[in-house]
Amino acid sequence: MTTYSAASKEPESEKAQSTERKLRRGVVVSSLIALMAMLTACTSEPAKPAETKPEVKGPELVMARSAFQKLYVAARGWNQDAKPYRIESAVTTDGNGHDGKSAIWRASFASATMRSEKSYTWSGSAADGAPERGVNPGIEDSYSASNASTQVFDMAFLKIDSDQAAETALKHGGDKILEKDAATPILYVCDWNHNTNTLTWHVIFGASRDAAKLTVAVNASTGEFIRVEK
Repeated sequence: MTTYSAASKEPESEKAQSTERKLRRGVVVSSLIALMAMLTACTSEPAKPAETKPEVKGPELVMARSAFQKLYVAARGWNQDAKPYRIESAVTTDGNGHDGKSAIWRASFASATMRSEKSYTWSGSAADGAPERGVNPGIEDSYSASNASTQVFDMAFLKIDSDQAAETALKHGGDKILEKDAATPILYVCDWNHNTNTLTWHVIFGASRDAAKLTVAVNASTGEFIRVEK
């Protein structure tokens, strides 16, 4: 029978413990390497781009006929016999009406069959309080064909655009107004004169018709100067 002394077992025990310690160190080292690799991968990812605020769109300034075409299409969708009786601009903080251009145009239409009227507004304004961009319908109301101030007209009479009306008005006193105050806004109103059977542009130098410094009437079919109204 072979026997082993206590002294001979001691080296074997130390050897086993040493092997176990090496295995543990190997596991720890492997874990550290894996953790470092993960951290390196995370820090090497490309930085996300900074969030950018949406760009604020500036005003769209157009002349009367350009806006009127859009409004006329909308009105015909309301009623096929709709005809215009007034076209007018509006002054905004981002559109002063110079050069015949405005950020807001409104056209009023009447339907003989329905005996009603309705206005549509085109807006390209970015100003506070301005209508939403595009075509905006108004409220339908009753209409009387005998009302002289709301006489409908055939759009074929509208041959002169607002820029040409402005140019004529400048030659008949408007230029003097702008020389004194270049910030003076210009308004445009186009309607039918039942006394002369003439489609007329009223070019208004001022923030409103009542507060006008000068108002010049221009023939909307020929571009000819008619008269100074104020």
